[in-house]
Amino acid sequence: MITYYPNAKINLGLSIVGKRPDGYHNIETIFYPIPLCDSLSIELAQTNGFKIHGIAIDGNIEDNLVMKAYRLIEKDYKIPPISIILEKKIPFGAGLGGGSSDAAYMLRLLSDYFKLSISNDQLEHYSSTLGADCPFFIKNEAVFASGIGNIFESSSISLKGYYMVLIKPNVAVSTADAYRMVVPAKASFDLSQLQSLSIDQWRKFIFNDFESSVFTKYPLIASIKEDLYASGAIYASMSGSGSTVFGIYKKAPNITSMLQSDIVWQGILS
Repeated sequence: MITYYPNAKINLGLSIVGKRPDGYHNIETIFYPIPLCDSLSIELAQTNGFKIHGIAIDGNIEDNLVMKAYRLIEKDYKIPPISIILEKKIPFGAGLGGGSSDAAYMLRLLSDYFKLSISNDQLEHYSSTLGADCPFFIKNEAVFASGIGNIFESSSISLKGYYMVLIKPNVAVSTADAYRMVVPAKASFDLSQLQSLSIDQWRKFIFNDFESSVFTKYPLIASIKEDLYASGAIYASMSGSGSTVFGIYKKAPNITSMLQSDIVWQGILS
């Protein structure tokens, strides 16, 4: 058996800059990897099998991005049946990219386990067919993302040594609804230049365009962001279209009891 640990990401700023003719939206954001991880294991088996532990995931197994990743490789390479075990810790529908990460790591896992020697470029190509942000998790480094979240430029942003708290309330935000509620506009700040600002300045310049509409519909999420700032965060934001909110601190904070039950991860970033 071989095990990899697909990690989550957060969005540092998110500008929705235009509606495309194909119905999608062009965005600008920073994808930043964080240490909240699932566990993904495979081993040889007589027949294919897929077990999911941890956070329950409804739906047909074949619709899971992990299985879709397996089918992509199976189609192009002669690989034997395997048993797949996914321990789900990254909440889904949370703006953290957990499903995309699982898919990208599955591609890497299959390439390494079966010694297929698939290049990163080819892995990114495979993953691009599974989701716009899937290719990010192949190299898993901070990037400025544009287009539909699928065009990447390397970013020098580092949060090493800062403390982070992730809060995920029991609220589900539909990404489609979030996009419908927002009006595209030119970004107020060029996120590709985020490294020119100190983190202490982010609160004044860096925004997630989804927040205005999502906070109106789900005031609980807005109150969580306010509570994170009240607890000493130097920057707090909703990630993606929500509903996870993160706070960045210079040292471990004293989180209010109201937020404690909804913490999905906290710790020092490396």
